[in-house]
Amino acid sequence: MNGYKWLSTTLKVLGHPIRLEILAILLREGEACVCHLEGLLGRPQAYISQHLARLREAGLVVDRRDGMNVFYAVADESLATFLDGARGMAETFARSGGMAVGFPRLPHSDPEKCPCPKCRGRIAEPEAEGASTKG
Repeated sequence: MNGYKWLSTTLKVLGHPIRLEILAILLREGEACVCHLEGLLGRPQAYISQHLARLREAGLVVDRRDGMNVFYAVADESLATFLDGARGMAETFARSGGMAVGFPRLPHSDPEKCPCPKCRGRIAEPEAEGASTKG
């Protein structure tokens, strides 16, 4: 495939703010499930899943299934360098045009609010048989 065509297609996928935010979260926190992203971005699961599908189709993210959960991660860490450069370029071009752009800090995920196995930690071992209980 022609490199310019491939790059153009990839840039189109990156041309949506929510996809850029998803990538920023994945680069910062490592792999995350949709429930993490849902809580951080305040968007419905279906909306986030659609954007993750586009990122996956473009080869920018990979997924891993763990039981009922699917975890997403960036496909290659070099994406961080590319996105850092793009943010710097946006700030520079905006400044030269008399504008200011900012990239708000995204909140960190709250493990207490996420039901996935990564947040719950290891599934608790079943209580030993015969353990005493108050009755």
